[in-house]
Amino acid sequence: MKRRSFIQKTATASSLIGLGGLSLSSFASLNSKKITILHTNDVHSHIDPFGPNDARNPNKGGIARRAKLIEGFRKENPNTLLLDAGDIFQGTPYFNYYGGELEFKLMSMLKYDAATIGNHDFDNGIDGLYAQLPNANFEFISANYDFKNTVMDRHVKPYKIFNKAGIKIGVFGLGITLEGLVDKSLYKETVYLNPVEIAQDMSRILKEEKKCDLVICLSHLGYNYRNNPEKASDLNLAKATMNIDLIIGGHTHTFLPKPTVAQNVNGDNVLVNQVGAYGLYLGKIDFYFDSDNTKSANGTTIIV
Repeated sequence: MKRRSFIQKTATASSLIGLGGLSLSSFASLNSKKITILHTNDVHSHIDPFGPNDARNPNKGGIARRAKLIEGFRKENPNTLLLDAGDIFQGTPYFNYYGGELEFKLMSMLKYDAATIGNHDFDNGIDGLYAQLPNANFEFISANYDFKNTVMDRHVKPYKIFNKAGIKIGVFGLGITLEGLVDKSLYKETVYLNPVEIAQDMSRILKEEKKCDLVICLSHLGYNYRNNPEKASDLNLAKATMNIDLIIGGHTHTFLPKPTVAQNVNGDNVLVNQVGAYGLYLGKIDFYFDSDNTKSANGTTIIV
């Protein structure tokens, strides 16, 4: 589907969402600053597009097509961040043969700004992940994996702050519990910390101490779990915290045509988004900042 046609079909579903307790808005000020967040999740080593005879996803995906989309959006708005919510590895022979080298090199060519770590990114062991770091010209961020006694120590940051058009954007990462998903021999002495408690600390630091205008959580917790509603998830995280503006999720391969609007502990709006898997879609969320620091957002999902 052509991009223009897709946007026309989704435009009615992606009106501007007020944040910080504001009501829904249908327009942004002409004088507002625009920050664009592009994101992927659970690409799982899918470099090539699906073929024309694929039963479920014919002629979709592929990193070359994604690159073209990203290039176009950056031309429209240079104040753009590109983020990934984990599970970069595992899923095609490219990973089996190259061990993640190709994935990181191509993401670097696309100029990803940051990624968090998913459970499948340990599939070649923590040593295998570490061995591929020289091929990644972007930051890995994870606040609730303590790598102190592993080779990844000091190679993963809890958060990173970006500055675009004078807007400070704080991004922190969260990963899912590895126990039961990944063999202990693969993640070794990595310590899992409570993601809700860590998110409360990280978002407070970024909002109050670092004075960030926009706080983003890059999460591999999963969107939600109907059979286990108390399990740490993106929707539960949104409800339990107070300083997060956007949660970009992964792990559950959840396709959302537009971001979910959740309410935080103070009743303010939080956007939660996830765009399926395998590089089939690209998430795009535009934030608008007015001169009085109020902000609104417009989100949509684009077929690759």
